[in-house]
Amino acid sequence: MKAIAALVLFLLGPCRPLPGQQGGAPSPRDYPVKPVPFTAVHVHDAFWAPRIEINRKVTIPFAFQKEEETGRIDNFVRAAKSLRGEPFENHKHPPYPFDDSDVYKVIEGASYTLSVHPDPQLDAYLDGLIEKIGAAQEKDGYLYTARTIDPLRPHPWSGNERWILEGVDSHELYNLGHLYEAAVAHYQATGKRTLLDIALGTANLLDQTFGPGKRAIWPGHQIVEMGLVKLYRVTGDRRYLDLAKFMLDSRGPQSSEQGAGNRYVLAHQRVVEQAEAVPGGHAVRAMYMYSGMADVAALTGDAAYLNALDRIWENVAGKKLHVTGGVGARAAGEAFGNDYELPNMSAYNETCAAVGNDYWNYRLFLLHADAKYIDIMERTLYNGLISGVALDGKTFFYQNPLEATGKAGKDQRSPWFGVACCPSNITRFMASVPGYVYAERNDALWVNLFMASTAEIKLDNGRVVKLVQETRYPWEGNVRMTVNPDQPAPLTIYVRVPGWARNEPIASDLYRFTDRNAEPVALQVNGKAVPVKLDKGYVALTRTWKQGDTIELHLPMPVRRVAASEQVAADRGRVAIERGPVVYAAEWVDNPNGKVRNLMLPDSAKLTAEFRPGLLHGVEVVQSRAVALSKDAQGKTIRAEQEFTAIPYYAWANRGRGEMMVWLPTSEASARPAAYPTLTSTARVATSRPPHGGPATAVQDDEEPSATDPVSHFDWWPTRGGTEWIEYAFDQPSTVSHSKVFWFDDSGSGGGCSVPASWRILYADGGQWKPVENLGPYGVEKGVYNQVAFKPVSTTALRLEIAIRTDSSTGIQKWSVE
Repeated sequence: MKAIAALVLFLLGPCRPLPGQQGGAPSPRDYPVKPVPFTAVHVHDAFWAPRIEINRKVTIPFAFQKEEETGRIDNFVRAAKSLRGEPFENHKHPPYPFDDSDVYKVIEGASYTLSVHPDPQLDAYLDGLIEKIGAAQEKDGYLYTARTIDPLRPHPWSGNERWILEGVDSHELYNLGHLYEAAVAHYQATGKRTLLDIALGTANLLDQTFGPGKRAIWPGHQIVEMGLVKLYRVTGDRRYLDLAKFMLDSRGPQSSEQGAGNRYVLAHQRVVEQAEAVPGGHAVRAMYMYSGMADVAALTGDAAYLNALDRIWENVAGKKLHVTGGVGARAAGEAFGNDYELPNMSAYNETCAAVGNDYWNYRLFLLHADAKYIDIMERTLYNGLISGVALDGKTFFYQNPLEATGKAGKDQRSPWFGVACCPSNITRFMASVPGYVYAERNDALWVNLFMASTAEIKLDNGRVVKLVQETRYPWEGNVRMTVNPDQPAPLTIYVRVPGWARNEPIASDLYRFTDRNAEPVALQVNGKAVPVKLDKGYVALTRTWKQGDTIELHLPMPVRRVAASEQVAADRGRVAIERGPVVYAAEWVDNPNGKVRNLMLPDSAKLTAEFRPGLLHGVEVVQSRAVALSKDAQGKTIRAEQEFTAIPYYAWANRGRGEMMVWLPTSEASARPAAYPTLTSTARVATSRPPHGGPATAVQDDEEPSATDPVSHFDWWPTRGGTEWIEYAFDQPSTVSHSKVFWFDDSGSGGGCSVPASWRILYADGGQWKPVENLGPYGVEKGVYNQVAFKPVSTTALRLEIAIRTDSSTGIQKWSVE
């Protein structure tokens, strides 16, 4: 049938015709407001344009390189050989059953870049890659290398039969969801049906297998719902939309699928009954599910979906959103916590969850035309999302905490991850950023984000408006827009006034500015002031626009202190710093003595901003005078005033590993003075193997260990069995007689480390290591300090010798001696 030419393919552009596809009539419903595709907006500013280009030239090629090196692409080659009955050496299943999805996401990102920047070499590479994917597809459309490589011995998470563990671990539908998004992007960019036909083959298998009167199913990891909607949009085949809704409606405790009732996968209630981002619910799954619900609600008009989404948003925006826009506070389960559970050091805030948060909030804007959703989208975009990729485009964060010791593995960017969802997600999101700037509906146009750019916007009524933005946002709040309609005609342009410019960080009482900025927002049309009358966060400018008409927006950008609700225990007595949409962080490299976690920023300290073009690709820094706190030998707190510098949060950890802090104490009561040097803290550390979880020095810092939420640790993962050691070397002979160890054990949250089988202490004596005469047992209890006393020895070094269990590895949070 005819394609849905009138529909806008979400964030891509007008649908390329897809002839010959069978299906029902297209839905007359859709989002009330429609996005202007990124292909229509050309950004040329100093902030976003370089990032988009680095993503195209560096991150995407690098990601494909890593997909090759890690065997993800070879998985398709091996699956194809298995189908053909050809011999091949490695029959082992992929490390994770969702590895296929990483390939699909990078294809999606690459396709987006092809839409605006033709690249024959990349185009040919994708052709070859798609051929490999197609060869791995089974005859009935099934595509899942974790099973096809060796059907008799699939991945343990996959189950012995298709789909039986989908509600828990298999990720069969998750992979397909990303395949669908990649296939539509590739078809839109190139006009080639190669990947789209592969995707439709799998979707038709799903339709034949699942649905009313057939088998019920829902994904253990959501995103297939969004992918099916994209297939519906490009084909007009109603089966795909209906299947997306069927999967959403099948989710819940009433289901017979494995995983029914499980909070982690958001199956604890039917989707229309949910009212919060449930504690323990996986944050990325939640964001993708909410986005899929929004798509289905827009296309079906299901009011129950809309009501559920509104309830959930109020919960997240009011009680579960970090000031950086990050979501998913808990490391255990990569999950949401309880209301107001917003830690800093241990905040998880997965990069994928930030991407999903922007997907969700943008869809809610398209449903409600309310700027409060764009406020959160922008907050996430400029802070907790782009923090996930380094300025060079080649190293990444999986987690995005708001405080760091510099001694944890998560405090340093990584070139890749075993679970590589975040880097591949970055490739596709960064390529589509211009698609969030504008939206339209008939004779109305919304200006949501501010970037120096040119746009050619085709309205639903057929008219064309060219719009030029000139601005240095986010460093300056002046935005000049030139409007060039194809012909003079009435048009309403809705100009967003961000919440931060209206003394409202977000549309809830979760955060507030500690002062009130009296400088008003100013708006002019053709040089004449117009009243700033707000409706849902926008000023509506309705007039007959002519070529060359201008809009000038002035958004005051003072440096502001932000306070959290008193309900947020982690942030009591602290403030965060913001300027415009940017949240700031104090980082070790910019402050005296390489420390920031012992700083206090008094309420009276003046904050000033300065642009430094040579720093971190050009950033506005915030400067002030802070107080450094430390303890002396008697335990008295020493105060020392010093210079203070903060950088944009997104840019931290681009200059090495060290301390970082977003929420700054305002008094000694909430501050953390640097500890007085001890024998433990001044010792030199050596280990039997290079560190895995963090540097070995993590064991000697003064952080409090935790059984459930460790700040830092050292471990020997993945070593199992055998003997390992860690030692302290002292500057001069010292007499020691006590030691205590707090083991790192993450076995309760699915990790591979637990307490050791046994251990002992040795001391250096004349070039030999000798065991101490311990006066009590060497404990291996989890979650507490294991203390041991021994006969005093004078030595220049102590060593822990550890016998690791054969069924797990081991690690140490803290080891102290005296």
